[in-house]
Amino acid sequence: MSAVMTHEMHASTLADAAASPVLELRDLHVSYGKTAALHGVNLRVMPGEVVALIGANGAGKSTTLRAISGLLKPTRGEILFQGRSIGGLPADRVVAQGIAQSPEERHVWPTMTVDENLSMGAYLCKSKGEIERRIGRVYERFPRLKERHKQLAGTLSGGEQQMLAIGRALMSEPRLLLLDEPSLGLSPRMAEEVFEFVREINAHGVTVMLVEQNVHNALSVAKRAYVYETGRVVAERDAAGLLDDPGLLSAYLGG
Repeated sequence: MSAVMTHEMHASTLADAAASPVLELRDLHVSYGKTAALHGVNLRVMPGEVVALIGANGAGKSTTLRAISGLLKPTRGEILFQGRSIGGLPADRVVAQGIAQSPEERHVWPTMTVDENLSMGAYLCKSKGEIERRIGRVYERFPRLKERHKQLAGTLSGGEQQMLAIGRALMSEPRLLLLDEPSLGLSPRMAEEVFEFVREINAHGVTVMLVEQNVHNALSVAKRAYVYETGRVVAERDAAGLLDDPGLLSAYLGG
């Protein structure tokens, strides 16, 4: 086989990979006990995208993230990550596949230091040197955390705890990062700072799925958005187009 042909085949393989969804949900149903929460959700996330899930409280957005990350088991349908079915896998195996979640309300360990919280995010990594390298990369992205690396997480501000929660998720070096309400409880200035971090993380090659109640913040950073209503996806739009469709926003989000 010639070098030219080998190069062309390699280029074709890379193009095919780029054209394939990194995440795909097919007819996803999820229930809490006997109460149905998701009713046949279909969506795709392409490599390198930031995709926002928006909708009213209780519409099923966070439930979608919890199903993807292995915290909830689907009752029907498929979750495909890089073409492989992961629906129903336990959370630690989902992390090992390359997905990490920064949960709603952050949930840092308050009596552990910033360093210790970050180390917990790399629990699947057995190399001390590698863990230290990853912590160093987090501190490059979040210099404020480096300044507070020996401080107890419970004494950090809300914005700093959000940085820590995102940094901890990045410690597993995910291909897909799930962010659940990253601006919850933050001042407008700190929220903008957090979304700037999301842009930076994405620019470094991490694909992001974002649940965010502040629609304008979400759409300012996302490429596309899925609109949820009562456990269903009722619309998909590019983010800029959705911002220009106040009728749709008003219909499903109340304004």
